[in-house]
Parts: sequence; structure tokens; C-alpha cells
Amino acid sequence: MKAKHLLLTALVLTLGLSATASAADGKKYRWRLAETWGPNFPIFGDASKNMAKMVKEMSDGRLTIRIDSANKHKSALGIFDFVKSGQYQMGHSASYYWKGKDFNTMFFTTVPFGMTAPEQYAWFYYGGGMELMKETYDQYGILSFPGGNTGVQMGGWFRKEINTVEDLKGLKMRIPGFAGEVLAKLGASPTNIPSAELYTALERNTIDALEWVGPSLDLRMGFHKIAPYYYTGWQEPATELQFMVNQKAYDSLPADLQKILTVAMKTAAYDMYSQSTHENGVNLKALQSEYPNVKIRTFPQPVMNAIRDANDELLAEFAAKDKETAKILMSIKSYQEQVRAWTKFADQAYLESFESNE
Repeated sequence: MKAKHLLLTALVLTLGLSATASAADGKKYRWRLAETWGPNFPIFGDASKNMAKMVKEMSDGRLTIRIDSANKHKSALGIFDFVKSGQYQMGHSASYYWKGKDFNTMFFTTVPFGMTAPEQYAWFYYGGGMELMKETYDQYGILSFPGGNTGVQMGGWFRKEINTVEDLKGLKMRIPGFAGEVLAKLGASPTNIPSAELYTALERNTIDALEWVGPSLDLRMGFHKIAPYYYTGWQEPATELQFMVNQKAYDSLPADLQKILTVAMKTAAYDMYSQSTHENGVNLKALQSEYPNVKIRTFPQPVMNAIRDANDELLAEFAAKDKETAKILMSIKSYQEQVRAWTKFADQAYLESFESNE
């Protein structure tokens, strides 16, 4: 028996479906997925490819998914509309890109000073996060699933050192999501630019600074050649990408293919988190050893205090304006308080035990 048949059989048994039922209709489904990333984009693009490969193998070829990268569909930030309209059955992007369409979509990527990746995954799957995300996306005929986590992202690349809050005023920075709202409150000029255009924008002084991901991806983008100050992060402690599925297309699938698709997305998402952690470790070492001119910094405490205050004020303002926003933010806040107690009791105490013995 071929390996893919063994894999399919194992999944069928796991899902409690009979082998007969799983192949009952014999119909083949051909889907397309539009992604924000360019062709062969590392880590992010790997998540889409891994998911599609697993779906094909586990379904024995009954469901195949063709991936169109940004160079193909020509709209890196148009994935929401592609999936909503049914032009594409699936998309891979990040939920906070759609804040102009629905403000509440932002909170399903990450929030400043929010949960770590393990904490956030726990919130999604056991703390009500998936249910809240479904409520937000249902009105658009879209299903949204976690699509891969980067872990804590770096605070960004800056041409000039940030010493005071005044240094943020007028700063043109590529920074998406709620963090952009926070910096705007402090006088910065945030913008969002697709990944393929970031280096050119920085090189041509269209922007003064940018945040992308972390050593896992930043080093290969070449930002260190232009902006020598590299700051640790606050804005995206657990950046979760997103698989989007057109609801009608999903409903048209047999039950076993729906389960196969769901399992493949979940597996590919967590695998991306593992890959990101690995690549961050490898590339941080390379950054420190091969590029000694890069100045790694943490924002001064007065700057961090101002950012935190602005963040808290904005969250309160937006929660007061919209009951759905308030519900999502309350869920995040209460779950973070609960799970963070365990993180401190376990992980933080464990890490600090090394420091105390050094």
C-alpha cells in the first residue's frame, strides 16, 4: 500500500469516518489559493505549500489546491476580496491587513503587548478565539483559520536611533495592524506596504523605518544595508497568519474533505511556527557574527511607557465604540491574564533559573 493511502487511512480512522464514506462520491475538487506573498517566499509560502501537499496526499488526490502567488494575481493585499467573491476558494494572508474593511479583523493576528504564540494558540482552540473569529468573518461568507505563527516579531529597522518619544513624531514607518494606530497616536505616520516593495521604499526614503518579521526573514531582505538600528519588539508578540476559505466552497465539499482540509491547515500552521523559531535562531546568530555594524537596541523605557499608555488608551476608545470590539478585547484580556500566570510560573521561572546560575 502506498504511503499516501496509509496516511489517508490513518486520518480517516482518527476522524471517526469510514473508509467507504470517505471515498463515496469519487468526485475530484480543484481549488485555487491566492497568497499575499511572492513566489517561493520562505516560511510564509512554505505554510501554503505544506498545507496543499497534505490535502492532496490525505485525500488521495480528490482535493487539490493550486497556489497563485502575488506575482500571478497582482494584488498582494486583495486576498480578502478574492475569497469573499469566490474568485479564489482559499487565501493565505494576515487578518490585520483587513482593518479597513472590518476593524475587528485586526485582533485575530496579534495585539501589542498581547499573548505569546503558545498562549494565543490556546486562546484560539480552547479559549473561544475561533468562535469570535467565526462571528467576525461569517458576515463576509469567509471561514478564517490560523495560518502559521512567527512568534515575537522585532520592533523594526530604523535609519536613526530612537532616544525619546519626540523621535517618533513625523516618522514614516511601515507598520500594519493596531500597532500602526498606536504609533499614529504618538505622532508617527504609519503605512502598510507589501513585502515585495519594502526594500525599495526604505532605499528611496519613501519610509524612514519598517518592521517586517524578525531574523528569520529580515536578514535575507537586506534591510541592514540601509537602516543600521534593529529594535526588539512590542507590537506583534504572536503574529498569526491566516488561511481563509470561501464558505460556499467549503460547504460544497464532502464531510471527510472538510475534515482533511481543516487538519492540514492546523498542521501547516503549527509547523510554520516551528520553522520560524528555528530560522530565527539560525539567522540571529548570523546577524550577530556577520554584520557587527548592526546595532540591536531595545526602546528606552520612557518610550515604551508612552507606547504602552497610547495602546491602552486606544483599546479603551475602540472598545467603547463597538460592542463586538469590546467582546473580542475582553476575551483576549481575560484569557491572557489567566494563561500568563502559568507562563510566568513555568516558562519565565525556568528561564530565570539559568540567569541566576550564570
